[in-house]
Amino acid sequence: MAKRLPDSSAVRLDDPWYDALATGWGETAGSGGGVPVPVVSPGERAGPSPDAAADIYLEVQRSAAFQEVRRSYRRFAVPAVIAFLVWYLAYVVAATALPGLMARPVAGAVNVAMLAGLAQFLTTFLLTWAYTHHARLRRDSAALDLRWTVFEQQRSLQTDAYDSAAEAER
Repeated sequence: MAKRLPDSSAVRLDDPWYDALATGWGETAGSGGGVPVPVVSPGERAGPSPDAAADIYLEVQRSAAFQEVRRSYRRFAVPAVIAFLVWYLAYVVAATALPGLMARPVAGAVNVAMLAGLAQFLTTFLLTWAYTHHARLRRDSAALDLRWTVFEQQRSLQTDAYDSAAEAER
């Protein structure tokens, strides 16, 4: 049974993963030329101050949710890297220190060294799969929640800055 695609009206246009800064870049404005990029001098900028935006990121970095995402990443990545490096170094050491073992035939012209070398590739693919599986199950939703938090805080910060700039013009 085929999966039904979601209705296009259900697509959120305020998705923070959508890179609004890159839209229109290099596209034509109907005349065949590039879209002009407005240049705003620092004195004319009506947006939030860089310090306010930095405060948002520092606040998120200090949050328990962010620390849990980092902890989850480290709990997987550190042992996985150590295990893979030990496995790789064992292969290299065995290839140099135990040439008789590595040259032992397994099936026809295939020897232990060839199987161990192919196992290195298999290990790389399995580790990649395990990493993506772990990230999808344990970190991606929490990281997306954090990204939404930052997005919402920046949007409210920009709204406040634009409102205060509009009041100053009156």
